[in-house]
Amino acid sequence: MRYKIVGESLPVVICDVEPGETLFTERGSMSWMSPNMEMDTTTHGGLGKALGRIFAGEAMFQNKYTAMGGPGQIAFASSFPGSIKAVEITPGCPMIVQKSAFLAGEEGVELSVFFQKKLGAGLFGGEGFIMQKLSGNGTAFIEIDGHVCEYNLGPNQTIVVNSGHLAAMDATCTMNVKAVPGVKNMIFGGEGLFNTEVRGPGRVYLQTMPVSAVARTLRPYFPQTNGN
Repeated sequence: MRYKIVGESLPVVICDVEPGETLFTERGSMSWMSPNMEMDTTTHGGLGKALGRIFAGEAMFQNKYTAMGGPGQIAFASSFPGSIKAVEITPGCPMIVQKSAFLAGEEGVELSVFFQKKLGAGLFGGEGFIMQKLSGNGTAFIEIDGHVCEYNLGPNQTIVVNSGHLAAMDATCTMNVKAVPGVKNMIFGGEGLFNTEVRGPGRVYLQTMPVSAVARTLRPYFPQTNGN
């Protein structure tokens, strides 16, 4: 497979695939394709994995697209202003990503649910108990809200991230909750009570415009209803 990511704030990844090569994606993610791309809707791993994907914010069924009778082309567009990042998944290096981040991937990539083991990280870290895990072998494409910034943390090196800005990290990284220091900072600082602390080693992908932050910004401009 060869691919190119085009577009700035509303990107699309265009994939050129060899005969017989397959890509899979979530429902509704395909934007355009050559006529020889054959579609097949499947649970992709069985009922158990399909149910797990529901908890991770994805659909129960996934669509597979295979180039039949010759090379093919298929494109997947971002669903929100931001970035598309191609990540290489290997058996020894799975990746943890935010809910609904997965866009598309090669057939060897496996998408499953990931549960936060630490109670505090799930309750107060801003990322929630449930995330997505990309494992297996192949190239995967993930959606990033806004611009993406990549950091490569060394062993025990940490970075403090505000709620919602963590897009993805290597599975070798760990997450924990870090309280905002000082009562005055907590009450009047406007940054909330807790941040997420990510500890290396591994890659960390941060996003500049989380959907949750956009929703908070726009909420005052939405018409208010009285509940009737």
